[in-house]
Amino acid sequence: MEARSQLQPGIPVSVAPGVRRLVAANAGLMTGPGTNTYLFGKTALAVVDPGPDDAAHLAAILAAAGAQPIAWVLVTHTHRDHSPLAARLAAVTGARSIGLPPPADGRQDTSFRADRLPGDGERLRLGDTPCTAIHTPGHASNCVCYCLEEQRLLLTGDHVLEGVSPVILAPDGDMRAYLDSLSKLESQPFERIGPGHGGILEDGKRVLGRLRAHRLAREASVLACLSPVQGANLADLTARVYRDVPVERHPWAELTLEAHLRKLAAEGRVSLHDGLWRLVSP
Repeated sequence: MEARSQLQPGIPVSVAPGVRRLVAANAGLMTGPGTNTYLFGKTALAVVDPGPDDAAHLAAILAAAGAQPIAWVLVTHTHRDHSPLAARLAAVTGARSIGLPPPADGRQDTSFRADRLPGDGERLRLGDTPCTAIHTPGHASNCVCYCLEEQRLLLTGDHVLEGVSPVILAPDGDMRAYLDSLSKLESQPFERIGPGHGGILEDGKRVLGRLRAHRLAREASVLACLSPVQGANLADLTARVYRDVPVERHPWAELTLEAHLRKLAAEGRVSLHDGLWRLVSP
């Protein structure tokens, strides 16, 4: 695990050959030390997840770039802690924006406009650094991870995080899609993970396996807390299923619980009537 001193806002840190990370000054309950912005490239630079529309962070990105031109601005998804600075950074530098459009769920940065939509599995030609885009819906429907093959580094946005599992924001976020996306990433040529918040994760394939196991264990807990007869609402279920999670995080846990329940309902394993969830009898 990286030292917290490596995650100070505005200080560029090398995380792989030709790859640097800057942390935005938006630390918080759901953002950890702050949003990670990555810069990579030997001549022209690509910037991944420029973060919130913050003048100090913009200045830090430009200072880190120095004499190297910023030619591309990539976003992993359009939640408001990841993409709002993209428009201003592109305007200042003339860079082209790459990413998927914001879903209409009320949680997105609707200012984001892409010059290019990355195809799933597309090998992007970004100067001298090979980069492959992988569509990984789950946390949000427009999540994209970027694999830097030469550095064996996967930049995941909020699809994989340090120390916590991401919130699955239903209905745009989807638990089945999230689990499928984890499986999809296992075949990619990477060893380490650069998450959207927190430090670099070593042994990335094992991290994916632990994350899948955690989600399936949580699903088992959901089923264990339900009955075919006695219904339970979301708030009651959250208190029971997430007893190991601090109470101040329960509003976010409830969102992921809803995603679990929607998946189980689609599989015919639970049902919802009058706001109460029940097991479906075999």
